[in-house]
Amino acid sequence: MSKPTGKAYDWQLLKRIFAYARPYKKMFFWSICLTIAIAAISPLRPLLIQYIIDDYVLFDNYDGLVKMSLVLVGILIFQTIIQYYHTYLTNSLGQSVIKNLRKDVFNHITQLRLKYFDKTPIGQLITRTVSDLETIADIFSEGLIVIIGDILQLVAVIGVMFYIDWKLTLVVLLPMPLLIIATYIFKEAIKSAFQDVRTQVAKLNTFLQEHISGISIIQYFAREEQEFKKFKNINAEHRDAHIRSNWYYSIFFPVVEIISALSIGLLVWYGSKSILDNQISPGVIFSFIMYVYMLFRPIRELADKFNTLQMGMVGAERIFNVIDTDEITENKGTLQPEKLKGNVSFSHVWFSYQQHNEEIQDDEWILKDITFNVKEGETLALVGATGAGKSSTINILNRFYEISKGEVTIDGINIQNFELSYLRSQIATVLQDVFLFSDTIANNISLKNENISREQIINAAKQVGAHEFIMKLPGGYDYQVQERGNSLSTGQAQLISFIRALVYNPTILVLDEATSSVDTETELLIQNAINKLMKGRTSIVIAHRLSTIQNADRIIVLDHGKIMEMGTHQELLHQNGMYKNLYDLQFNSEGIKN
Repeated sequence: MSKPTGKAYDWQLLKRIFAYARPYKKMFFWSICLTIAIAAISPLRPLLIQYIIDDYVLFDNYDGLVKMSLVLVGILIFQTIIQYYHTYLTNSLGQSVIKNLRKDVFNHITQLRLKYFDKTPIGQLITRTVSDLETIADIFSEGLIVIIGDILQLVAVIGVMFYIDWKLTLVVLLPMPLLIIATYIFKEAIKSAFQDVRTQVAKLNTFLQEHISGISIIQYFAREEQEFKKFKNINAEHRDAHIRSNWYYSIFFPVVEIISALSIGLLVWYGSKSILDNQISPGVIFSFIMYVYMLFRPIRELADKFNTLQMGMVGAERIFNVIDTDEITENKGTLQPEKLKGNVSFSHVWFSYQQHNEEIQDDEWILKDITFNVKEGETLALVGATGAGKSSTINILNRFYEISKGEVTIDGINIQNFELSYLRSQIATVLQDVFLFSDTIANNISLKNENISREQIINAAKQVGAHEFIMKLPGGYDYQVQERGNSLSTGQAQLISFIRALVYNPTILVLDEATSSVDTETELLIQNAINKLMKGRTSIVIAHRLSTIQNADRIIVLDHGKIMEMGTHQELLHQNGMYKNLYDLQFNSEGIKN
């Protein structure tokens, strides 16, 4: 795992970044070649102007002046063409690298355990996948390659200057230590400012993502003004971070201009004296003025480019920290039986959110010594108060979380021995909080699985009883659902989730009861859909309304992670225990008699 250093010379980090450029070796090679070519061509223009002045202008050689001017124009055109391809290639290389890197990041994120998302803000991951990755593209387009080009240009310019007149060169370079000191101070200051900017961007993205997603809660509880005040503070911090970075630029650039003016002043003073003493020609002064600007421009921009590189490195650290996160459900198994029967067994299962190598306290156990069996085609219902461990049980079955002790098997095979995607394809989970993507009804049902045809989707919708309402929507199955299914009612969204489960034809069905908060007609449709889905399948139902599980083969009452009672509806009522109390409490509150 890469260590966060924020240094532009973290070679291990650079190696990882440039490993993504390997598929684009030709593009990278030509970028370097063009960088060298630009550095080599740059000193030619001032040198050519010097010859034009000394050999043609001073001697009124008009024909020679025209010819050399055409040569100068040709060099400018050639340099422009090279610069165009250089810019195009470096930007293309950067975008190609982050395209592959973004695929790796997204692929890794989709494989992370739910535990990781429990403690990581979604807005932070969005920042990593979007804006932090763009800073890595800048390493290629504005960072390392451009820095190499600027350094080569500096070497070439200084070399030509010493070749023309070493004394005048030393005079011109006298203020250079001041520039080096100013550049170093600026580099350190802007590094801190840029890191602050990236932090504030992540905070702003996280706040916006959370509050836009939860806008209904904000409006329900009239929290608009309070949340707006919070946003103003975060937005102000974001603004201040950017202003701080711009302030350093506003100081640094004028300082560079003053130092370059000092060099020009020394050049004019010493050069004029040398011309009067016939030690140098006027053309040399003209060429050196151009060389001074060619020296100071890359040095001035070098600090900026260096910090671009640094920000790319900071972004790379954050990206690779996500990629290096090992909270992935390990795909230990390879078994993919042609067909499962659906016999589910939990044997002395203990579960905690703490790591296996950490000492787990008694109150940190979510499930404690859970043992039960569900035979093929049977229905098991889990009941209990919030936090009893019902959802943890179904998350463990899907291997979203790993158990601490015990064993979970399907048809006598430990679930860790199944190939992970195969295991999850055999279990369809219908949650009460239905999530729909911004896509068509058909794609929300099939999840763009090419093996599921439109005919299968329609047949499943007819079985569930949702075909009629879908056909009434504009475009029918091609109706574009808005984000999170906001354009559909709660009941309609739930029916679509049942169709989704049916077309995937699972062996095991897990239901987080989904008949609450809907009208009576839709509830009857949903109950019919549930009956269709459960027919011939092993089913595990998290029950909130006890009236819906009276026909379950077995009911388990959970409390603080322990099994308190187990039996059929009638058996549990006769025990006069927790289930009877829950039943009486719920039915009396609904005004229903036993």
